[in-house]
Amino acid sequence: MPPPLLLFGISIGLSFLAWGTLCVGYFWPRLRGLALHDAARPILMLHTFRFVGLAFLIPGVVGPALPLAFAAPAAYGDLTAAGLAWLALVLRKRPGSVVALWVFNLWGTIDLLLAFYRGLFGTSLDPRMLGAAYFIPTVLVPLLLCTHTMLFLLLLRKRPQ
Repeated sequence: MPPPLLLFGISIGLSFLAWGTLCVGYFWPRLRGLALHDAARPILMLHTFRFVGLAFLIPGVVGPALPLAFAAPAAYGDLTAAGLAWLALVLRKRPGSVVALWVFNLWGTIDLLLAFYRGLFGTSLDPRMLGAAYFIPTVLVPLLLCTHTMLFLLLLRKRPQ
């Protein structure tokens, strides 16, 4: 049987392939023609569900050996990203709304990348420690990173003055 870390990596890779294909072939063609705030709305709505990261702190959902050095920053980083997504939604087309989109997108992306880094190098995370939360990094995180990429593309495109 292949080692759990290899299976974990394969799961993440295939998830990126599936979500990336869906984003490039289906979501992006529909979003790229919309005004920034209209295109950002479904992305932000998806990220309001990042409170799910709090599962990393629930005994029984995750294994007892899951390091708190991984679990706490991942959980609270996700919760902060969800709050920033809500803020960007509330500020839609108001002064500061583009800044809120940038703050959300930078925070959310860095939070996810740091969680991957902490899991692989900082705490030597064994995927078996994740328990039922295994599906957060293998299914949700690739989707979230794909949507962050789309939002960066939307933010960086030229907008009419």
